[in-house]
Amino acid sequence: MKETLNNALLLVLVLGCFACSKPASETKIEYKTEGKDSTPDVSEMRNLGSALPGLDHGLCQSPINIQSSQTGQEGRHLISINYKDEINKIENLGHTVQLDFAEGSSITVDDTTFQFKQFHFHTPSEHEIDGITYPMEMHIVNIMPNDAKNETPQYLVIGILFKEGSTNKFVTDFLDAIPKQESETAELKIGTVRISDLIGTIPSHVIDNYYHYKGSLTTPPYTESVRWYISKHVYEASEEQITTINEIEGNNARHVQGLFGRPVLTN
Repeated sequence: MKETLNNALLLVLVLGCFACSKPASETKIEYKTEGKDSTPDVSEMRNLGSALPGLDHGLCQSPINIQSSQTGQEGRHLISINYKDEINKIENLGHTVQLDFAEGSSITVDDTTFQFKQFHFHTPSEHEIDGITYPMEMHIVNIMPNDAKNETPQYLVIGILFKEGSTNKFVTDFLDAIPKQESETAELKIGTVRISDLIGTIPSHVIDNYYHYKGSLTTPPYTESVRWYISKHVYEASEEQITTINEIEGNNARHVQGLFGRPVLTN
């Protein structure tokens, strides 16, 4: 019962209750891209969301450069979580490394509930903070259950930034399990990989220290129905861990997009 309660109180969800880390001051990192051409052609640039003619989307696109001095204040969002920390699959999708949640975990923000689906990685980061690009970003993707067909899926995505530093146990636990071949999936024993090893368990009913804005998926079809929560806390992973992921997925960060008047909020 105690363990179940602790899991239900996993409210940081990476967004916080930690003191903000000072942004890294180093310049953008050069990545090893063995077997991958580091200069994208026009087709690849379109897939990465570059500002090229003919992209079929609106003006609420992601990722963005978050200027911390220009964010607005908002009230805290009430969060309740039914999180089992059960991760049962890992996939080498070629363009990213993805881990899947077993069914049954959910997060409710105010009065809207989303189901945990998967998390994946971008190297380097997609979101920038005050113009700084970090070497890696993790996205925890949650989707609103939708019984009505032909309606636009609604997402809540949590962004976690990583800087180079100490070896990260959470990353270590899945790194060797990534399938070697593109499009391959491997089963994971429940409990092998746990997000609580990254963010811990903190008994709070309100997440704190985040940036929030409304945007889009950062991969095709760039659906503009995402509630983004970007953690202010920057986590650490070793250079070797980040490089290993980058060598699998390549430089897969979409370019930052214009805000076009959208507010970026914090608390």
